Amino acid sequence: MSHLVFYRKYRPQLFSEVINQKNVINTLKNAILKKEIAHAFLFAGPRGSGKTTVARLLAKALNCLNREDNEFEPCNNCSSCLSINSGHSLDVIEIDAASNRGIDDIRNLRENIKFPPSSSRYKVFIIDEAHQITKDAFNALLKTLEEPPSYVIFILATTEPDKLPLTILSRVQRYDFKKLNAVDIINRLKTICQKENINYEEEALRLIALYSEGGLRDAESLLGQLSVIGDRNITKDLVEEIIGVVNFEKVKKFVDYIIKKNKEKAIEFLNEIYENGYDLEIFNKELLGYLRKILLLKISPSLAQLLEKDLTEEELKDIFKQSSLIEISYLERIIKRLIEIQSQLKRSPIPVLPLELFVSEEFFQ
Repeated sequence: MSHLVFYRKYRPQLFSEVINQKNVINTLKNAILKKEIAHAFLFAGPRGSGKTTVARLLAKALNCLNREDNEFEPCNNCSSCLSINSGHSLDVIEIDAASNRGIDDIRNLRENIKFPPSSSRYKVFIIDEAHQITKDAFNALLKTLEEPPSYVIFILATTEPDKLPLTILSRVQRYDFKKLNAVDIINRLKTICQKENINYEEEALRLIALYSEGGLRDAESLLGQLSVIGDRNITKDLVEEIIGVVNFEKVKKFVDYIIKKNKEKAIEFLNEIYENGYDLEIFNKELLGYLRKILLLKISPSLAQLLEKDLTEEELKDIFKQSSLIEISYLERIIKRLIEIQSQLKRSPIPVLPLELFVSEEFFQ
Protein backbone atom coordinates (compact mmCIF):
# COMPACT_ATOMS: atom_id res chain seq x y z
CA MET A 1 0.00 0.00 0.00
CA SER A 2 1.25 3.48 -0.86
CA HIS A 3 2.29 5.46 2.21
CA LEU A 4 0.01 8.25 1.02
CA VAL A 5 -3.04 6.05 1.60
CA PHE A 6 -2.74 5.67 5.38
CA TYR A 7 -4.23 9.00 6.32
CA ARG A 8 -7.03 8.50 3.77
CA LYS A 9 -7.73 4.91 4.79
CA TYR A 10 -7.96 5.80 8.49
CA ARG A 11 -9.75 9.13 8.14
CA PRO A 12 -12.66 9.17 10.64
CA GLN A 13 -16.00 8.18 9.10
CA LEU A 14 -17.98 9.03 12.25
CA PHE A 15 -17.90 11.99 14.64
CA SER A 16 -17.06 9.55 17.46
CA GLU A 17 -13.78 8.64 15.70
CA VAL A 18 -12.46 12.22 15.70
CA ILE A 19 -9.80 12.65 18.38
CA ASN A 20 -9.28 15.53 20.80
CA GLN A 21 -11.98 17.87 19.40
CA LYS A 22 -14.70 17.13 21.96
CA ASN A 23 -16.07 20.69 22.21
CA VAL A 24 -16.38 21.08 18.45
CA ILE A 25 -18.07 17.69 18.02
CA ASN A 26 -20.51 18.21 20.91
CA THR A 27 -21.61 21.60 19.60
CA LEU A 28 -22.12 20.26 16.07
CA LYS A 29 -23.97 17.23 17.46
CA ASN A 30 -26.41 19.50 19.32
CA ALA A 31 -26.91 21.68 16.24
CA ILE A 32 -27.72 18.63 14.11
CA LEU A 33 -30.13 17.15 16.67
CA LYS A 34 -31.91 20.48 17.20
CA LYS A 35 -31.92 21.18 13.43
CA GLU A 36 -30.29 24.54 14.07
CA ILE A 37 -27.79 24.53 11.22
CA ALA A 38 -25.97 27.73 10.30
CA HIS A 39 -25.58 28.56 6.62
CA ALA A 40 -21.85 29.34 7.07
CA PHE A 41 -19.23 27.81 9.36
CA LEU A 42 -15.61 28.68 10.06
CA PHE A 43 -13.37 25.81 11.16
CA ALA A 44 -10.15 27.34 12.49
CA GLY A 45 -7.12 25.54 13.90
CA PRO A 46 -3.66 24.06 13.28
CA ARG A 47 -3.00 21.96 10.21
CA GLY A 48 -3.81 18.29 10.57
CA SER A 49 -6.21 18.86 13.47
CA GLY A 50 -9.25 17.50 11.59
CA LYS A 51 -10.94 20.58 10.10
CA THR A 52 -11.59 19.16 6.62
CA THR A 53 -12.45 15.75 8.03
CA VAL A 54 -15.11 17.23 10.33
CA ALA A 55 -16.40 19.39 7.46
CA ARG A 56 -16.97 16.22 5.42
CA LEU A 57 -18.61 14.50 8.39
CA LEU A 58 -20.98 17.45 8.82
CA ALA A 59 -21.85 17.40 5.12
CA LYS A 60 -22.38 13.66 5.32
CA ALA A 61 -24.59 13.82 8.42
CA LEU A 62 -26.77 16.60 6.98
CA ASN A 63 -27.27 14.74 3.70
CA CYS A 64 -27.52 11.19 5.08
CA LEU A 65 -30.66 9.48 3.75
CA ASN A 66 -30.96 7.03 6.67
CA ARG A 67 -30.24 9.27 9.66
CA GLU A 68 -33.18 9.53 12.05
CA ASP A 69 -34.14 12.79 13.80
CA ASN A 70 -32.73 11.54 17.12
CA GLU A 71 -29.39 10.58 15.55
CA PHE A 72 -26.44 12.72 14.52
CA GLU A 73 -23.96 10.18 13.07
CA PRO A 74 -24.14 9.49 9.31
CA CYS A 75 -25.01 5.90 8.36
CA ASN A 76 -22.10 5.44 5.91
CA ASN A 77 -24.29 3.06 3.88
CA CYS A 78 -26.74 5.18 1.90
CA SER A 79 -25.97 6.47 -1.60
CA SER A 80 -25.28 9.99 -0.29
CA CYS A 81 -22.81 8.84 2.39
CA LEU A 82 -21.06 6.48 -0.02
CA SER A 83 -20.64 9.16 -2.70
CA ILE A 84 -19.20 11.62 -0.14
CA ASN A 85 -16.86 8.94 1.25
CA SER A 86 -15.55 8.21 -2.24
CA GLY A 87 -15.18 11.91 -3.08
CA HIS A 88 -17.66 11.70 -5.97
CA SER A 89 -20.62 13.59 -4.53
CA LEU A 90 -21.93 16.32 -6.83
CA ASP A 91 -23.41 18.10 -3.83
CA VAL A 92 -20.28 18.36 -1.68
CA ILE A 93 -17.82 20.64 -3.43
CA GLU A 94 -14.31 21.01 -2.01
CA ILE A 95 -12.31 24.03 -3.09
CA ASP A 96 -8.64 24.63 -2.29
CA ALA A 97 -8.39 28.40 -1.90
CA ALA A 98 -4.60 28.20 -2.22
CA SER A 99 -5.07 27.62 -5.96
CA ASN A 100 -8.63 28.95 -6.45
CA ARG A 101 -8.41 32.27 -4.66
CA GLY A 102 -9.30 34.91 -7.23
CA ILE A 103 -12.41 36.83 -8.17
CA ASP A 104 -13.13 34.61 -11.20
CA ASP A 105 -13.03 31.48 -9.03
CA ILE A 106 -15.57 32.99 -6.61
CA ARG A 107 -17.76 34.09 -9.53
CA ASN A 108 -17.75 30.49 -10.79
CA LEU A 109 -18.69 29.36 -7.29
CA ARG A 110 -21.59 31.83 -7.24
CA GLU A 111 -22.82 30.49 -10.57
CA ASN A 112 -22.64 26.95 -9.18
CA ILE A 113 -24.73 28.00 -6.16
CA LYS A 114 -27.67 28.90 -8.41
CA PHE A 115 -28.25 25.22 -9.12
CA PRO A 116 -29.95 23.24 -6.32
CA PRO A 117 -28.43 19.96 -5.06
CA SER A 118 -28.77 17.07 -7.49
CA SER A 119 -29.76 14.36 -5.00
CA SER A 120 -29.18 15.72 -1.50
CA ARG A 121 -30.83 17.99 1.04
CA TYR A 122 -27.93 20.46 1.04
CA LYS A 123 -25.25 21.62 -1.33
CA VAL A 124 -22.13 21.97 0.83
CA PHE A 125 -19.11 24.04 -0.19
CA ILE A 126 -15.93 23.26 1.78
CA ILE A 127 -13.33 25.98 1.17
CA ASP A 128 -9.91 24.94 2.48
CA GLU A 129 -7.11 27.44 3.22
CA ALA A 130 -9.82 30.14 3.16
CA HIS A 131 -7.40 32.83 4.37
CA GLN A 132 -5.72 32.78 0.95
CA ILE A 133 -8.75 34.17 -0.86
CA THR A 134 -8.01 37.64 -2.31
CA LYS A 135 -9.69 40.80 -1.00
CA ASP A 136 -11.82 41.25 -4.14
CA ALA A 137 -12.81 37.59 -4.07
CA PHE A 138 -13.82 37.91 -0.41
CA ASN A 139 -16.02 40.88 -1.32
CA ALA A 140 -17.71 38.78 -3.98
CA LEU A 141 -18.12 35.89 -1.56
CA LEU A 142 -19.58 38.22 1.06
CA LYS A 143 -22.69 38.87 -1.05
CA THR A 144 -23.29 35.16 -1.28
CA LEU A 145 -22.74 34.61 2.44
CA GLU A 146 -25.25 37.34 3.30
CA GLU A 147 -28.16 35.80 1.39
CA PRO A 148 -27.39 32.21 0.38
CA PRO A 149 -30.14 29.91 -0.94
CA SER A 150 -31.67 27.77 1.81
CA TYR A 151 -30.06 24.63 0.37
CA VAL A 152 -26.45 25.99 0.52
CA ILE A 153 -23.99 25.58 3.40
CA PHE A 154 -20.48 27.03 3.45
CA ILE A 155 -17.67 25.61 5.56
CA LEU A 156 -14.51 27.72 5.51
CA ALA A 157 -11.43 25.97 6.91
CA THR A 158 -8.28 27.89 7.80
CA THR A 159 -5.09 27.75 9.84
CA GLU A 160 -5.01 31.57 9.97
CA PRO A 161 -8.46 32.94 10.91
CA ASP A 162 -6.97 36.35 11.75
CA LYS A 163 -6.35 36.92 8.04
CA LEU A 164 -10.06 36.71 7.23
CA PRO A 165 -11.89 40.04 6.90
CA LEU A 166 -14.13 41.02 9.82
CA THR A 167 -17.07 41.21 7.41
CA ILE A 168 -16.64 37.46 6.74
CA LEU A 169 -15.97 36.55 10.39
CA SER A 170 -19.19 38.27 11.46
CA ARG A 171 -21.25 36.08 9.12
CA VAL A 172 -19.94 32.63 10.06
CA GLN A 173 -20.36 30.35 13.06
CA ARG A 174 -16.84 29.78 14.33
CA TYR A 175 -15.39 26.53 15.67
CA ASP A 176 -11.84 26.41 17.03
CA PHE A 177 -9.94 23.14 16.68
CA LYS A 178 -7.21 22.24 19.16
CA LYS A 179 -3.73 21.11 18.28
CA LEU A 180 -3.41 17.37 18.89
CA ASN A 181 -1.01 16.31 21.61
CA ALA A 182 1.66 13.63 21.27
CA VAL A 183 -0.31 11.04 23.27
CA ASP A 184 -3.34 11.34 20.96
CA ILE A 185 -1.17 10.94 17.87
CA ILE A 186 0.87 8.04 19.29
CA ASN A 187 -2.31 6.15 20.20
CA ARG A 188 -3.69 6.59 16.67
CA LEU A 189 -0.37 5.43 15.18
CA LYS A 190 -0.42 2.35 17.44
CA THR A 191 -3.93 1.49 16.24
CA ILE A 192 -2.83 1.74 12.60
CA CYS A 193 0.28 -0.38 13.28
CA GLN A 194 -1.86 -3.10 14.85
CA LYS A 195 -4.33 -3.11 11.96
CA GLU A 196 -1.56 -3.09 9.34
CA ASN A 197 0.66 -5.65 11.14
CA ILE A 198 3.52 -3.16 11.49
CA ASN A 199 6.14 -3.74 14.19
CA TYR A 200 7.25 -0.60 16.01
CA GLU A 201 9.36 0.75 18.85
CA GLU A 202 7.57 3.08 21.26
CA GLU A 203 10.29 5.72 20.89
CA ALA A 204 9.93 5.61 17.10
CA LEU A 205 6.24 6.51 17.28
CA ARG A 206 6.99 9.26 19.80
CA LEU A 207 9.54 10.80 17.42
CA ILE A 208 7.02 10.66 14.56
CA ALA A 209 4.44 12.39 16.77
CA LEU A 210 6.91 15.12 17.80
CA TYR A 211 8.04 15.67 14.22
CA SER A 212 4.45 16.06 12.99
CA GLU A 213 3.91 18.93 15.49
CA GLY A 214 0.29 18.06 16.21
CA GLY A 215 -0.61 17.25 12.59
CA LEU A 216 -2.22 13.81 12.51
CA ARG A 217 -2.29 13.71 8.72
CA ASP A 218 1.49 14.30 8.57
CA ALA A 219 2.12 11.66 11.24
CA GLU A 220 0.00 9.04 9.44
CA SER A 221 1.64 9.76 6.08
CA LEU A 222 5.10 9.53 7.61
CA LEU A 223 4.19 6.26 9.34
CA GLY A 224 3.18 4.80 5.99
CA GLN A 225 6.38 5.99 4.34
CA LEU A 226 8.54 4.53 7.11
CA SER A 227 6.65 1.23 7.07
CA VAL A 228 7.56 0.81 3.40
CA ILE A 229 11.22 1.80 3.91
CA GLY A 230 11.56 -0.34 7.04
CA ASP A 231 9.67 -3.33 5.61
CA ARG A 232 6.93 -2.97 8.27
CA ASN A 233 9.45 -2.63 11.08
CA ILE A 234 9.70 0.92 12.43
CA THR A 235 12.60 1.58 14.78
CA LYS A 236 13.86 4.71 16.52
CA ASP A 237 17.05 4.57 14.43
CA LEU A 238 15.05 4.41 11.19
CA VAL A 239 12.97 7.46 12.15
CA GLU A 240 16.09 9.41 13.08
CA GLU A 241 17.79 8.42 9.84
CA ILE A 242 14.87 9.31 7.58
CA ILE A 243 13.63 12.56 9.10
CA GLY A 244 16.64 13.77 11.04
CA VAL A 245 14.77 14.08 14.31
CA VAL A 246 17.14 14.28 17.25
CA ASN A 247 15.68 12.29 20.11
CA PHE A 248 15.18 13.31 23.74
CA GLU A 249 18.49 11.87 24.99
CA LYS A 250 20.52 13.78 22.41
CA VAL A 251 18.84 17.10 23.15
CA LYS A 252 19.18 16.45 26.89
CA LYS A 253 22.92 15.86 26.44
CA PHE A 254 23.36 19.15 24.58
CA VAL A 255 21.39 21.02 27.24
CA ASP A 256 23.72 19.51 29.85
CA TYR A 257 26.65 21.05 27.96
CA ILE A 258 24.84 24.43 27.94
CA ILE A 259 24.23 24.24 31.69
CA LYS A 260 27.87 23.25 32.36
CA LYS A 261 29.08 25.82 29.77
CA ASN A 262 31.26 23.15 28.18
CA LYS A 263 32.13 24.72 24.81
CA GLU A 264 34.37 21.94 23.53
CA LYS A 265 31.90 19.11 24.16
CA ALA A 266 29.02 21.22 22.78
CA ILE A 267 30.84 21.92 19.50
CA GLU A 268 31.95 18.28 19.19
CA PHE A 269 28.33 17.22 19.69
CA LEU A 270 27.02 19.64 17.04
CA ASN A 271 29.55 18.45 14.47
CA GLU A 272 28.83 14.82 15.27
CA ILE A 273 25.08 15.12 14.65
CA TYR A 274 25.71 17.30 11.57
CA GLU A 275 28.11 14.72 10.08
CA ASN A 276 25.57 11.99 10.84
CA GLY A 277 23.07 13.79 8.60
CA TYR A 278 20.75 15.34 11.17
CA ASP A 279 18.77 18.35 10.00
CA LEU A 280 20.07 21.23 12.15
CA GLU A 281 16.89 23.26 11.69
CA ILE A 282 14.95 20.37 13.18
CA PHE A 283 17.53 20.00 15.95
CA ASN A 284 17.27 23.69 16.82
CA LYS A 285 13.46 23.44 16.86
CA GLU A 286 13.66 20.38 19.14
CA LEU A 287 16.12 22.24 21.36
CA LEU A 288 13.78 25.24 21.61
CA GLY A 289 10.88 22.96 22.50
CA TYR A 290 12.98 21.30 25.18
CA LEU A 291 14.17 24.60 26.70
CA ARG A 292 10.58 25.88 26.68
CA LYS A 293 9.67 22.94 28.92
CA ILE A 294 12.48 23.89 31.32
CA LEU A 295 11.28 27.52 31.24
CA LEU A 296 7.74 26.50 32.19
CA LEU A 297 9.05 24.52 35.15
CA LYS A 298 11.20 27.48 36.21
CA ILE A 299 8.13 29.74 36.13
CA SER A 300 6.18 27.26 38.25
CA PRO A 301 6.63 23.53 38.97
CA SER A 302 2.84 23.16 38.79
CA LEU A 303 3.07 23.83 35.03
CA ALA A 304 4.40 20.26 34.73
CA GLN A 305 0.77 19.33 34.05
CA LEU A 306 1.12 20.98 30.62
CA LEU A 307 4.04 18.69 29.78
CA GLU A 308 2.85 15.33 31.09
CA LYS A 309 1.13 14.27 27.85
CA ASP A 310 4.27 14.79 25.78
CA LEU A 311 6.81 13.25 28.19
CA THR A 312 7.38 10.01 30.05
CA GLU A 313 7.70 10.15 33.84
CA GLU A 314 11.46 9.62 33.56
CA GLU A 315 11.85 12.41 30.98
CA LEU A 316 9.90 14.80 33.19
CA LYS A 317 12.25 13.98 36.09
CA ASP A 318 15.26 14.74 33.88
CA ILE A 319 13.83 18.11 32.86
CA PHE A 320 12.99 18.98 36.49
CA LYS A 321 16.59 18.20 37.45
CA GLN A 322 18.02 20.39 34.68
CA SER A 323 15.63 23.23 35.52
CA SER A 324 17.09 23.35 39.04
CA LEU A 325 20.59 23.87 37.60
CA ILE A 326 19.96 26.88 35.36
CA GLU A 327 19.07 30.49 36.13
CA ILE A 328 15.87 31.74 34.49
CA SER A 329 17.50 34.93 33.13
CA TYR A 330 20.27 32.85 31.48
CA LEU A 331 17.65 30.46 30.08
CA GLU A 332 15.60 33.33 28.63
CA ARG A 333 18.66 34.78 26.86
CA ILE A 334 19.47 31.39 25.34
CA ILE A 335 15.91 30.85 24.09
CA LYS A 336 15.78 34.33 22.49
CA ARG A 337 19.12 33.73 20.78
CA LEU A 338 18.07 30.31 19.46
CA ILE A 339 14.88 31.81 17.98
CA GLU A 340 17.10 34.23 16.01
CA ILE A 341 19.35 31.34 14.96
CA GLN A 342 16.39 29.39 13.53
CA SER A 343 16.12 31.77 10.56
CA GLN A 344 19.93 31.99 10.17
CA LEU A 345 20.15 28.22 9.75
CA LYS A 346 18.16 28.48 6.50
CA ARG A 347 20.64 30.94 4.97
CA SER A 348 24.03 29.96 6.35
CA PRO A 349 26.58 28.73 3.75
CA ILE A 350 28.00 26.47 6.49
CA PRO A 351 24.93 24.88 8.14
CA VAL A 352 26.54 24.19 11.52
CA LEU A 353 28.16 27.65 11.88
CA PRO A 354 25.24 29.58 13.47
CA LEU A 355 25.03 27.00 16.27
CA GLU A 356 28.84 26.98 16.68
CA LEU A 357 28.74 30.78 17.05
CA PHE A 358 25.97 30.40 19.61
CA VAL A 359 28.21 28.07 21.64
CA SER A 360 31.12 30.52 21.49
CA GLU A 361 29.01 33.53 22.54
CA GLU A 362 28.37 35.06 25.95
CA PHE A 363 26.27 32.12 27.12
CA PHE A 364 29.42 30.04 27.49
CA GLN A 365 31.70 32.67 29.01
